[in-house]
Amino acid sequence: MSAGIVVVQQYQRLVVQKLGIYQGTQGPGLKLLIPILYHATKVDLRERVTRVPTQKYITADNVVVDMDFVIYYRVMEEHAERAVLEVQNFELAVVNLAFATLRAVIGATTLSSALAERERIRDEVQIRMDENTERWGVKISQVEINEIDPPEGVKAAMEREKSAAAIKTAEITESEGARQSQINIAEGEKQAAILSAEGNRQAEILKAEGEQQAAVLRASGFSEALERINTVASGADGRTMSLQYFDTLKSMGDSPSTKWIFPMEFTSMLGNFMGMGSNNVDDGKSG
Repeated sequence: MSAGIVVVQQYQRLVVQKLGIYQGTQGPGLKLLIPILYHATKVDLRERVTRVPTQKYITADNVVVDMDFVIYYRVMEEHAERAVLEVQNFELAVVNLAFATLRAVIGATTLSSALAERERIRDEVQIRMDENTERWGVKISQVEINEIDPPEGVKAAMEREKSAAAIKTAEITESEGARQSQINIAEGEKQAAILSAEGNRQAEILKAEGEQQAAVLRASGFSEALERINTVASGADGRTMSLQYFDTLKSMGDSPSTKWIFPMEFTSMLGNFMGMGSNNVDDGKSG
């Protein structure tokens, strides 16, 4: 309560009443109020920070947890009179409302969800409280949950569950890695076999093509040799053939053999050769 000369700070508002009737809200400055007739209440507009003490809450799956949280709130300037006229002690009202709101939210949430969805719980508490504190001219700016502490037995069970889940995940990862490794090895062996078979096939093809080319070249050379022999043989006369025959007989005479057998053609060849010799003599005489 204030009366007489009142100084209102920049962060304050003055809720003025005359004979118990609300007259208005005044801003900062020097105010003169007539005692007994007027009285006024200063309202601080600055944001307040209140830590809600640790309390026990029961989750939807009947687990008792210890929780504590912090509330940030302030009186709205445009509704400053409500903090005076609508509630006896708005600070105490905000704290008690926080207890009730958190108890309702946690009661509809399982322990695992509460531990995993702390931000959702925080936002839900803030929204619910803000809907109720508006009638007091109070705005809930933020709610922060510091700790959710389950009983020791529940903690141990959760640790065992977490450890089992980690081992299971590790085994799955290891088996998946081994499986992928076997797949990679098999795939590599398959590709190596394919490349080896393809290489052998290409080698066989090249070898066959080489042999074919060699056979063609040999046949071509033999054919060319026969053509040359035929060309030379077709230009040889009887005398040349007889001389070649005699040369062969000479070679035969060098052998130790004592019996010779002459073919029938030898007589005709010898006659031709002798005839060619006499013709040459006659030609000499006539010359």
